[in-house]
Amino acid sequence: MKSWKKATGVAVCALACAALAMTVLGGCTKAAEEPTQEAPEQPAAEQQGVELQIFAANSLSKALDEVQALYTEQNPEVTFADTQYKASGELVEMLKAGSTADIFISASKGKMDDAAEAGLIDDATRFDMFVNDLVMVTSADNTDIPDGLTLEEAVSGDYTICVGDESVPAGNYACQSLATVGAYSDASGKGGEFAGAVADKVVLDTSVGNVCKHAESGDVDIAFVFSSDVYRFGGVKVLSTVPDDTHKPIVYPAAVTADDANLEAAQAFLDWAANDPEALVVWQKWGFELA
Repeated sequence: MKSWKKATGVAVCALACAALAMTVLGGCTKAAEEPTQEAPEQPAAEQQGVELQIFAANSLSKALDEVQALYTEQNPEVTFADTQYKASGELVEMLKAGSTADIFISASKGKMDDAAEAGLIDDATRFDMFVNDLVMVTSADNTDIPDGLTLEEAVSGDYTICVGDESVPAGNYACQSLATVGAYSDASGKGGEFAGAVADKVVLDTSVGNVCKHAESGDVDIAFVFSSDVYRFGGVKVLSTVPDDTHKPIVYPAAVTADDANLEAAQAFLDWAANDPEALVVWQKWGFELA
């Protein structure tokens, strides 16, 4: 009897094992027939996002803010830190002192040259982004100064003038122009002194925005600013455009900074900003012409 029970137990156990094996094999076969679906791999930028820091000339503030917002709308994985808008020379000094940025946009070729000489930018990424005009403006309600004012008339001694100091590219260009009519002593637009009938009639300020405000408020009769500043600030009217042959070409170079950790994202933004149709509309709205 015990022998029969033992045999029966062994048989039952064997049948159970066989059933289990068939279940496992069936499951494996089903798994083989139905391949697993892996989640699609996301681009690196979408996985972790990128925040870009831009150092840009004061005159770009409103236009660039709008362009950055448009870019983030189209590319949600890319955002922007608080963009630093200052005189181009001041931005170069900040970079020299150790401030970090991904992109530098200067209102002066000379200031970008300074950054390049100091090893602060990636030369391979540098390009001329915008061109601009230098204009003479006065308060919007000033009717005492005739439209079409010439440089010679501006320095006759009949008017007070405001220009940017040496850290302000618009001021450098203005001084180059003034040098052509004997009102500034250095043709480079730097390091000289005001001369002639305007020797004691010139006010300096540290940003092109402040220069424009001097004219708007009537503190001075005439201010030298970029044409784009008229769009940016308002409150002034253009008396005339300063002849191009009295100053160096006004270009805004842009570059990715040296050894930038976000090189690919920074370069992608600059490429888009210089070519995207919607971005071009924004630049034009604020008075900038792409080079």
